[in-house]
Amino acid sequence: MKNSLLVKILLLVILVLVVIGGIYIYEDKYGGKDPIVKDPVIITDKSDLIRVTEPTPNSVIKSSFNIKGQARGTWFFEASFPIKLVDANGKQIGVAIAKATSDWMTESFVPFEAQMEFTVPKLAEGSAPQVATGTLIFQKDNPSGLAEYDDELRVPVKFELSAPAQQTVLLYYYSPSKDKDGTGNLMCTKQGLVPVQRKIDITKTPIQDTIKLLLKGELTTAEKAQGITTEYPLQGFELKAASLNSGVLTLTFADPYNKSGGGSCRIGILWSQISETAKQFPGVVSVKPWPEELFQP
Repeated sequence: MKNSLLVKILLLVILVLVVIGGIYIYEDKYGGKDPIVKDPVIITDKSDLIRVTEPTPNSVIKSSFNIKGQARGTWFFEASFPIKLVDANGKQIGVAIAKATSDWMTESFVPFEAQMEFTVPKLAEGSAPQVATGTLIFQKDNPSGLAEYDDELRVPVKFELSAPAQQTVLLYYYSPSKDKDGTGNLMCTKQGLVPVQRKIDITKTPIQDTIKLLLKGELTTAEKAQGITTEYPLQGFELKAASLNSGVLTLTFADPYNKSGGGSCRIGILWSQISETAKQFPGVVSVKPWPEELFQP
């Protein structure tokens, strides 16, 4: 009975000592004050420093859009400050410089304007349009380079992703069975050319895009089954430039291994595939290769 009582008393003493020790540690660490919150408080409202009126938060922006607002003169340096556009992954996809439209040497609000252009990421052909998110970052211009003077305002925006607009073009390849005389001999003429349809993205360089696609020589299984063939691609042979002047299209190629040379029949077929493919475009009357020694027997 006495042993049981002694055990209880001992446990009570230990409990009291633990409580007293905990109180001592708490007082020593915080001095009787509330615990210090170490996580920084993120302030997103900076309307006392900068105000953006265009675009508004979460609005859909296009590949070229205007930016307007007001910022205190202290946000500028030499009447400007940088603006960045990042996608949802933080990758920078656009940049612009905001310019003050009145005297910036003041602590009052100063109106600013900017225009930004960026390339909207494209989806695969046939994909349904999607809306992606991004962030406009208005950075305080800090010529000192000291981190304590950095500041920024982040405005969430959206932009629509869509499949690129496309156009149908013809690639001319060769079918030997369509280029024979009455006795079955190969004639090596344009009579054997066969057009196949392809789609390319609409760009500012449709002729170059089409010729480059032709030079890949990518025939489908069905086209090959019809007897359509080509020697393209040729090792190292590639289109470098295209120039259209007064109806004459000059195509500049690289041919480090002289793969465009050979017998007259072969080079005639190779060149006719290129020239006929190029002539489908408005304004192209004739086509010539450069350097001149290309496609020579």
